[in-house]
Amino acid sequence: MPRKQRTWFPGAIYHITCRGNRKTPIFHEREDYLYYLYLLRKTNRRHPVNLHAYCLMSNHTHLLLETTVSPPGEAMGYLNTQYAKYINRKYDQVGHVFQGRYGASLIDSMMYLIDVSRYIHQNPVAAMMVCNAEDYEWTSYRHYISMGIDQGVKVKTDYILSQFPSPKQDNYKSFIEGAEYGEIVRRTPVL
Repeated sequence: MPRKQRTWFPGAIYHITCRGNRKTPIFHEREDYLYYLYLLRKTNRRHPVNLHAYCLMSNHTHLLLETTVSPPGEAMGYLNTQYAKYINRKYDQVGHVFQGRYGASLIDSMMYLIDVSRYIHQNPVAAMMVCNAEDYEWTSYRHYISMGIDQGVKVKTDYILSQFPSPKQDNYKSFIEGAEYGEIVRRTPVL
């Protein structure tokens, strides 16, 4: 039975997830995380996308991707294939690294986009890997709160931050830490 074709149009934004086969780790050491980020940059040169957020957990990944000229399957196919080859070669393994096809949820509203960005950046906290989102190295959260840590991956923060009143980074941080979006907007004086 053929796979259901995913909805795609230029400018579509997706919450993309990829999980290790049988929920096993896909990152074993620091070098693996760095190589995945390198491949993410390389993939973007071949299949341009706007990366709005990411989180690399030990056994899965979250990407918030906006397509530009091609469907997300082209970028994800390249990224996952290259990373699987790397892992299999490095750890002398054979077979699947990822569990099935990547997951892709189409973002259909600004509120959904903002909520997914919080979910992605809070994932290490929810998994009790760190106490604070900014303490986890393998997310785009530090790009949003201007901690100056870059890892070489270009993250398009301006689109999501534009939905927050000034000071944008401070209000985004409050949102990630649990403040309700409506409350942040209400408490900001209109000039």
